[in-house]
Parts: sequence; C-alpha cells; structure tokens
Amino acid sequence: MIRQLLGFFVVIIFVSLFHFKELIYYGLVQGKGQLSIVWNAKPVADFLQDPDTPDSIRQKLLFIEEVRRFAVEELTLNDTDNYTTMYDQKGKPILWVVTGCKPFAFEPKVWDFPVVGQMPYKGFFKEEMAFDEMARVKEQGYDVGLRTVGGWSTLGWFKDPILSNMLGRSYGDLANLIVHELVHATVFVKDSVNFNENLASFIGDRGAEIFLERYYPDSHLADYKNELRNEKIFIGHVLYGADQLDSLYRSFGNVRDTVRVKLKRKLIDRIVISMDTLSLSDKSFLSRIKGRELNNAYFMSFLRYRSKQMSLDSLYTDRFDEDLSIFIQHFKEKHPFL
Repeated sequence: MIRQLLGFFVVIIFVSLFHFKELIYYGLVQGKGQLSIVWNAKPVADFLQDPDTPDSIRQKLLFIEEVRRFAVEELTLNDTDNYTTMYDQKGKPILWVVTGCKPFAFEPKVWDFPVVGQMPYKGFFKEEMAFDEMARVKEQGYDVGLRTVGGWSTLGWFKDPILSNMLGRSYGDLANLIVHELVHATVFVKDSVNFNENLASFIGDRGAEIFLERYYPDSHLADYKNELRNEKIFIGHVLYGADQLDSLYRSFGNVRDTVRVKLKRKLIDRIVISMDTLSLSDKSFLSRIKGRELNNAYFMSFLRYRSKQMSLDSLYTDRFDEDLSIFIQHFKEKHPFL
C-alpha cells in the first residue's frame, strides 16, 4: 500500500513538473536575474564615501536617502531596506516587460503567478525571451507592447536597489518614483494590478510634491509642478482617446474585422495628430509616441496606472482632508501587506 502511494505521488510530481515546466524555467531565469542584481548592488554608503563618486551622483543618492526617510517617517510607508544599495546598469536596460490587450476591447492579457496572482504583464531579464513572449502573445490575437522599465518592486522578496539609470531623472521625478515603489512594498492587493498601480501613482505624485514643498521649495518644486502639469495634460489626452476607442469598440456589433481595423486605425491616427494641439510647455512629451504604432496595449498601460486618479483624489480630499499619511494608513489597514 505504501509503495503504491509513493508511486502515486511520484507520478503526480512528475506530471506537475512537466505541466509547469515553462513556469518553473521562467522562475529560475527571473530568480537568477534578480539575484544577480541584488548580489552585485553595493551599499549607498560605499558610493558616498568613495572620493571618485561624481558630485552629481552623490547629490542624487543623498536626495534619495531624504525621500526614503520622509516616506517612512512622515508618510508612514513601510520601513524596508529598499534603496539602500545601488546597482550599476552601465547605461543598459536590464528588464523588459511584455503586455497584451484584446484588439477591440480594453481587456488585458493576463499571466498567472504564484503568490501575487494574475498580472497583466510579464517581465524578463533576457531581451530575447521578451521578444519570444511578445511573438507568442501576438499570435494569440492580442495587441502587444514591449517596454523597458526604470524601476520595480519585488514586494519584499528582495532588497530593491537603486538602479543607476534612475539617477538620470529630474529630482521631482526621482522622488515620485521612490515613493511610488515604496507604496508597492506597503500596500498590495492580489489580482488588482489596476488598483495597486493607480494608488502608487497617486501617492507618488502627491508624496513627491509634499516632500519638495517642505524641503526644496526654492529649487526643485517649480520644475516638478511644471512636469506634473504637462504630464496631466498628456495623460488626460491619452485617457480621453482610450474612452473614444472604448465607445467605438462597443458600437461594432457584427461589423467585419477588416472594417474594425480601419475604423480603429483612423481614430488612433486622429488621437495622435491632435496631440500637436496640446498646450504643453515641454514638447518632449510628444517624443513618447514618435515612431510608435499605437495600439490597445499602449492605451491600456495608461488605464492601468491612471484611470482611477479622480476617484482617489475625491477620497483624498473629501474624506481625509488631503492628509496623505492618514490616507495611506487607511489603505494599510484595509489591505494588509502580503
């Protein structure tokens, strides 16, 4: 009987390994990539003590330390060891993210992962694996997107380092990014990426602005407010375009796919052309779309990060009287971390 049970469990394990072999291989490759970054990251203190560290780098690292302290002590985000080390990317991208979305509906392609649940994107530390995945998703009939990322959260599994390319950001944008990622290490709702990203975006925007108002009112604040203004105009236009596309898709009914494609492309072209009329003080925002053939995956990325900003702002203003630390505490209690 015992031998039969052992044989049964061996078969179950073998079948499971075969069925999940792709996920296991992916996990091993991703784990190796993440561990390589963690192991090769050096303490920020080492860079600060090194006389060969350029002053521009030193200033940004000290700035990040200030942002971390503010985020933990004043915003009540979780105190972690994140961003106490730095990894030198040597100017190269290190993570590629694949996304997919149905061509005539804003329904994302999702991937299933242990612990964190379903995610509407999949990251790769190997560029060729990202391109292979993108091809597979495209073959499944989805609009696809591929982008490199400048920062991410491992949700407490690893000590997230500063990535050297982060230091090329403006001071306001850098503060925003650090607060955004620390939110992910504080509040996380399984299978709710849109909520997680919208909340982190909202707190990142407000947190960075409050930080600069308190500690850098005469230097970086004005530039950051101008960045936010331009970002709001650009994102608002993209979200309005997504709303127009959604209305178009809902009107299709039994329209043939060839006609759907033409109508979709015509509307997207009109959305892109009308961007020239936006009152942006920084026209570099338009470079985000130059040379790109926009599709649903592109618009879906903005919905993922920005579609809930108005409702969060109403909650922040009406219920919490624009007190960001109490606002954050509310979500910490409502959604305990993993």
